[in-house]
Amino acid sequence: MDGRIGTVTRPTLEEVRRAPKVVLHDHLDGGLRPATIVELAREIGHQLPADDAESLGRWFAEAADSGSLERYLETFDHTVAVMQTHDALVRVAREFVEDLVADGVVYAEVRYAPEQHVESGLTLDEVVAAVQEGFDAAVAAAGGRIVVRQLLTAMRHAARSMEIAELAISWRDRGVAGFDIAGAEAGYPPTRHLDAFEYLQRENSHFTIHAGEAFGLPSIWQAIQWCGADRLGHGVRIIDDITVADDGQVTLGRLAAYVRDQRIPLEMCPSSNIQTGAAESMATHPIGLLTQLRFRVTVNTDNRLMSSTSMTDEMVALVEAFDYGWEDLRWFTINAMKSAFLPFDERLAIIDEVIKPAYEELISGS
Repeated sequence: MDGRIGTVTRPTLEEVRRAPKVVLHDHLDGGLRPATIVELAREIGHQLPADDAESLGRWFAEAADSGSLERYLETFDHTVAVMQTHDALVRVAREFVEDLVADGVVYAEVRYAPEQHVESGLTLDEVVAAVQEGFDAAVAAAGGRIVVRQLLTAMRHAARSMEIAELAISWRDRGVAGFDIAGAEAGYPPTRHLDAFEYLQRENSHFTIHAGEAFGLPSIWQAIQWCGADRLGHGVRIIDDITVADDGQVTLGRLAAYVRDQRIPLEMCPSSNIQTGAAESMATHPIGLLTQLRFRVTVNTDNRLMSSTSMTDEMVALVEAFDYGWEDLRWFTINAMKSAFLPFDERLAIIDEVIKPAYEELISGS
């Protein structure tokens, strides 16, 4: 199924919460529970901007909404600070998956930068092992209702991308599905890490690249045509290569046409894009036009803590902004599962055995 099919019945919040969901772009250090941050910070003597969970959660949301990049980045200083030990990483990873399960997520790829969690002496390998331990515990407790994989991220301003790429390969049969680069786009093009991407290609591995969020079309072009990205992290600025005439006629530039023709998945994070200024509002978010034009659009959360969001919240916001129905939500979900860094037969099984039956029931009951 591909493309938007409108319906007259609007899914409600509780109905959407029960629907199976797939998330491909969700940062581990952007999805901690405020109460956990308070407890972990107290254990290590880290000073937080608020002492109780409710106030801290509010501070995170306000800082992320402030329009100040400095304040937005400061939020991650606090989450990363409390994720420096084995036990803390296990707990954060376990709770992260527990929250996904409660939100109806059936498949998730969770990304983070191992190089940011070695300040207390952990090795990169120990960081990945701790996160996997937490994931495994939560998946087991959920009775296998969710499948979770790690995406190992290298920071684009640093020089450890080859090391992280090799780490991803060494763990690829033990819970790691792929690789990513993240961080400031301007001044740090993906081609700085070309050796890592070429290595991953030689190893027949998967990778996504943060591109087309804070920086425009050159970032997307480099990510795809120079580096060979399988997916685009955000990719919202592909809209810059699409022209809509006064009469409504749409013309795609060569890059946009290539992205659509090749079915390159766009890991779109609507609420996050509004916070960072990549989009002005939900109603005017490029996801509406890109969905209408049948790009391979997927819906994601990015940072659930900073955006005070969930997959349910993101989908409901799109329902309200664009009058989407169950068929549209199913389309987004199947798009994401098709685009997962999981073997084909495993993707197909989740689509055929989990996603489609659940949505058929929701559609027939609406």
